[in-house]
Amino acid sequence: MPQFDETELTEAVVASFDETPDPRLKHLMRELVRSLHDYVRRTGLTFEEWQKAIDFLTRTGQKCSPSRQEFILLSDVLGVSMLVDAVNHRERDGATQTTVLGPFYVGEHKPMPNGTDISEGVEGERMYVQCHVVDLGGQPLAGVPVDVWHADDDGFYDSQKPSYAEAGPSLRAQFVTDAEGRFAFRTILPCSYPIPIDGPVGELVLAAHRHPMRPAHVHFLVNAPGFEPLITHVFIEGDKYLESDVVFGVKDDLISSVELRNDAVMPDGRDAPGPWHLMTYEFRLKPGRGAAPRPMMAAAAG
Repeated sequence: MPQFDETELTEAVVASFDETPDPRLKHLMRELVRSLHDYVRRTGLTFEEWQKAIDFLTRTGQKCSPSRQEFILLSDVLGVSMLVDAVNHRERDGATQTTVLGPFYVGEHKPMPNGTDISEGVEGERMYVQCHVVDLGGQPLAGVPVDVWHADDDGFYDSQKPSYAEAGPSLRAQFVTDAEGRFAFRTILPCSYPIPIDGPVGELVLAAHRHPMRPAHVHFLVNAPGFEPLITHVFIEGDKYLESDVVFGVKDDLISSVELRNDAVMPDGRDAPGPWHLMTYEFRLKPGRGAAPRPMMAAAAG
């Protein structure tokens, strides 16, 4: 009967996947085993630590529900979500940088005319968002659907609220670029907010003396035929959490200088309700193919 030492054991487990028919699955499992076994050896993992890890993962799974995905949250705070994004978008060639989708994308949003106020009935400082969608040569792209969504002034997305099923969507919509590749909308200024910390992932973040905050941002999904779908955030310059986003999602290229304005009218020619903020951004799309993502279960970082 085989008796394996710590090195022979790893090779035996790796070899147990030799007959896996799917070559990609075979490669992924063999590499996963090597990495996990190496971690155990390098750290000298104790039985107590191993049991705590099993308990942590068990509670992470138990925290998941149709409206919460604690494992995505774990992936986010460990930087794995952004690493997967980076590995899959290595060559940008001048295209706008990508970042994580987040868990509060709910699928294609309701199409609305350019200039629509997506924040009706929501408290907050008013903001006008004015964007341009172009190819890598700077040529405008017309007729491109763009999904937008963001949190409210308290840091909550509409889908996090018990009233979502009845009240319907808020602070989210789909716009289509005009002949000049432009779209615009009215909304409120988003704020920085904490990820959920009432579960095992929150316990981990707090035990490490890390803060749970994300800097203020607006999500965009730009999906033009003939181009790679662009999933990104636009962050607000000056937010104090830009340097320490708990999910590591900030990139310099994605920070917008949002201006405080006192003009009596907004760029759409309609009256401004007092002071307001102006966010502008140009999205540069990379030629290629790809499918827009499917919505994930709500709950991780946002």
